[in-house]
Amino acid sequence: MIEILDLTKRYGKFTALDSLNLNIEKGSVFGFVGQNGAGKSTTFSILATLLAPTSGSAYVNGYDVQKEPKLVRKQIGYMPDFFGVYDQLKADEYLHFYGASYGIPFAEREKLIPQLLDLVNLSHKRESYVDLLSRGMKQRLCLARCLIHDPEVLILDEPASGLDPRARVEMREILKELKCMGKTILISSHILPELAEMCDTIGIIDQGKLVAKGSVADIQAQLRGERLISVKVHSELEKAVSFFEDDPNVFKLTLLEDNVTFQFTYKGTPEEQTELLKRAILNNIAITSFAEAETDLEDVFMEITKGVELT
Repeated sequence: MIEILDLTKRYGKFTALDSLNLNIEKGSVFGFVGQNGAGKSTTFSILATLLAPTSGSAYVNGYDVQKEPKLVRKQIGYMPDFFGVYDQLKADEYLHFYGASYGIPFAEREKLIPQLLDLVNLSHKRESYVDLLSRGMKQRLCLARCLIHDPEVLILDEPASGLDPRARVEMREILKELKCMGKTILISSHILPELAEMCDTIGIIDQGKLVAKGSVADIQAQLRGERLISVKVHSELEKAVSFFEDDPNVFKLTLLEDNVTFQFTYKGTPEEQTELLKRAILNNIAITSFAEAETDLEDVFMEITKGVELT
């Protein structure tokens, strides 16, 4: 759906984007994580046909963003990190304006706009002027605007930026619904735990380079060569602790009530975890649960952007 090949953007001697390569599958949600100035907005602007790269290429649904910009724009709904709204328009007038810009007939817009307002939970604000809406409502209205022409791809740059906790939850729920509708979503955010919950895959970009890509657990494994495992036992906690401590690939073991948590080396694949569990059961360890513990994405992000080399 989205293919990026050696994409580079320079401003004089400054390199904002350095040979970025990325593939995002149709129907997936990809989270782009990075500090300010890391290259996220530059990437999004190029994909949205608003900025020409210095070199490299990018494709959206098979269309070249440089050679076929008009066709690309029909495929995407783009929401920049800073956007303008027409304050003197009502919410439905705002959507009518953009729908007309896409050539959608008035009769069709009359049916479509109530559906979009319902999707973003703004049906009760249809007659409200845009300048009277809260920031969260304006964000959701702009998301509705991105959807007016039913694009296959959504490119959302910091859509939850500046929102209060309730508004962030509302935005997250809307994006989950869009994912269920089959939209391909590329989203950036500094709210890292929320990205981990929403996205199929995340990519961490630093100084214009993609330094890690995968699920949170995959990135953790790439970074440290380990998995964090949490085991709950029914009885004989000391026996379980002794078993895991004797395994040469288990270290940094901690205890919390009836839970044993430790870091597990190898590549941490499901097969290797299964083998460890089998050995524990054969040694009569009374295990009631055995699973990877949730990784703190913020810790992973901080470690990677400090310059830690991936294995």
